[in-house]
Amino acid sequence: MASLSLIRQRKTPGAPPRSGSYEQDDEDHVDVVFRKRVAFEQALDTPQASAAVVGVLTAVAFMVRFYKINQPDQVVFDEVHFGKFASYYIRREYYFDVHPPFAKLLFGLAGWFVGFAGHFSFENIGDSYTENHVPYVGMRALPAILGSLTVPMVYAIMKETGYSTIVAAFSACIILFDNAHIAQSRLILLDATLIFFMSLTIYSYIRFRKLRYWEFTVEWWSWLIATGFFMACTWGSKVNGVLTVVTIGIAVLIDLWDILDHNKGHTMEDFWKHFAARAVGLIVIPFIIYLSFFYVHFAVLINSGPGDSFMSPAFQETLIGNELLTNSQELLYYDVVTMKHKDTKVFLHSHPDKYPLQYDDGRISTQGQQVTGYGHDDENNHWQIIPTKALPEAGRGRAVHHDDVIQLLHVNTQTLLLTHDVASPLMPTNQEFTTWPKDDHTRHNDTLFLLHLVDGSLGDVWKSKSSHFRLVHVPTRVSMWTHTKQLPEWGFKQQEINGNKNPAEKTAAWYVDDVISSESNADFSRETNAPPEPKKMSFFKKFAELQLLMLQHNAGLTASHPYASSPINWPFLLSGISFWTENDSQKQIYLIGNVVGWWTCIIAISIYVGIVGADLLARRRGAEPVPDEVRNRLWNSAGFFLLVWAVHYLPFFLMSRQLFIHHYLPSHLASALLAGSVLSFILSESINFPISIAGRMTLVVGIFAVAMFAMFVFLAPLTYGTPGLDGETVNSKRLLASWTLHFAAKVTGEVL
Repeated sequence: MASLSLIRQRKTPGAPPRSGSYEQDDEDHVDVVFRKRVAFEQALDTPQASAAVVGVLTAVAFMVRFYKINQPDQVVFDEVHFGKFASYYIRREYYFDVHPPFAKLLFGLAGWFVGFAGHFSFENIGDSYTENHVPYVGMRALPAILGSLTVPMVYAIMKETGYSTIVAAFSACIILFDNAHIAQSRLILLDATLIFFMSLTIYSYIRFRKLRYWEFTVEWWSWLIATGFFMACTWGSKVNGVLTVVTIGIAVLIDLWDILDHNKGHTMEDFWKHFAARAVGLIVIPFIIYLSFFYVHFAVLINSGPGDSFMSPAFQETLIGNELLTNSQELLYYDVVTMKHKDTKVFLHSHPDKYPLQYDDGRISTQGQQVTGYGHDDENNHWQIIPTKALPEAGRGRAVHHDDVIQLLHVNTQTLLLTHDVASPLMPTNQEFTTWPKDDHTRHNDTLFLLHLVDGSLGDVWKSKSSHFRLVHVPTRVSMWTHTKQLPEWGFKQQEINGNKNPAEKTAAWYVDDVISSESNADFSRETNAPPEPKKMSFFKKFAELQLLMLQHNAGLTASHPYASSPINWPFLLSGISFWTENDSQKQIYLIGNVVGWWTCIIAISIYVGIVGADLLARRRGAEPVPDEVRNRLWNSAGFFLLVWAVHYLPFFLMSRQLFIHHYLPSHLASALLAGSVLSFILSESINFPISIAGRMTLVVGIFAVAMFAMFVFLAPLTYGTPGLDGETVNSKRLLASWTLHFAAKVTGEVL
């Protein structure tokens, strides 16, 4: 395992392997520091007993995750999103989401496999699956299987790290009986897939690191590539899966730094061989796999769908049935059109009413005709495209092209669009937009606008629907722009249109929504896109565009949510999430973890930090309270688990987007691994108790497992959403005052 500090002796080049199996490395196995063990614990570490233990753990994991998986038979929490995405895959309709597609592709595949035709839209929490004949149990079975298999993976990680069967079972029980992991695994949600492949990544990397004295063998390469493969699957399951990539990256950098140490006997040639191998196995191969998820995503979603509007016109024109293909047409001078803002979807609008003489802040206006953004179809949205150059009588020269200078005539008032160096009503830093009588040429220059097509090139023709454009004022170089803040009553609560001083402002993009009429020469054949054939766009352009949008929209998820919470609350279970309620029966699903397990994990993290800190201080004073073998284990195995926990947790403190307690589940798994390491140190490896005395560890783990199970059963009605609970019972389940449970009875004080 890589770690925060790799304190070990590496094989020198050309030296024979150590005698015996690599599995007896003193970093990897606790038996080296055991001088005596209880017979029962020794028996548990036999292959047969270990297989029996993991078999029992796995069977119980399947039971608790599949128990009443058909309840509730309604859409729960984010099934409204991820169930819907599965239906889009089956119908092959394009959608947009902030998460990579791998886990959602698996849901689509599961739905197709169980006979789901994609007819159900998952519109609202509480919509009935049974009434709509949705095979939802089969779709929920996928995360339930992966969630169940995560339990033996936790066990296997601890065993491969060198811990005893009883310690491995301890860590596995923390995940086995955790209510939050169980609730997430029983629904059409992404977290079970993310956590399963994260655990596979950790397991594979540990197996790879254990082969560090057998570098470049077939087995070494196999586990290196397996690590990269599962890492790509983790990243492809959910956007925060990239934190697993960062974790492995940090571990690999520490490993390479260790190889670079000339005291370990490696040449620079050895270093570059190791660097190249890791670059291939952990960068090139994972990236190719990650790309393949998007390749399949684009190959399946070939029809127009709800995600079209997020994408560029070029992207949209690759989708069958997209509006830009069916309705787009070239624009000609003297066409009367309506124009919409790309982001806010308001029409460019004007009406005879004037700006007030004085604004609320005391500024004086020009009292020009109002130009606003209006959300509804109206005759005052009609504008005519006026040329500023001589046109031929007929032919292609009458089409409007990229970077043409044009005027826009408001049809109903016969005035030309104008902007000038006067502050706008709501933003004094931006320019006012108004209009000017078409027959008054004294301000001709102020009515000139450069038509700049987004991603356009010389000779491109302006088209309705498909051509996004910026209208840049020729004299002042401002872009016509709008924002969501409404004008006061004098502006009829419509949106302000103003001039943004950045001529390349990305949010100043508009498009022509409709061609109302045309006065162009009838002999000119206007090019249309009917019958439409989808256009081609390279995969890498599609991939780059979607990745950028995913990042932007993920960062933009800043709206408030009643169950959003701060990362500082998560390890302590200060709040959960209401997933689903049913008023008549007073049933509810409330996502909350097992208090016994979560608090044990946070205590274990605190103990570990305290132990390592105390050891560092003691060594500064010349004392050696911890044997070298034990210290190596603390840094290497437990240190690696702490790294996984920290990388998957601490970055959330830097995020301004909506955050929920389920974002902590990957870190919780890492803390379960670390808790096992700390338990082993306290009961088996500490300086005061170098051996496990009289079954102490078996007793502690047995009591802990019973406590975990008891708390799991106590919270089970909130996890499974059944049975319904009366108000007093709900109050009894509310272990912390910060838990916002539904149907709680009102607490009334006794009157004396």
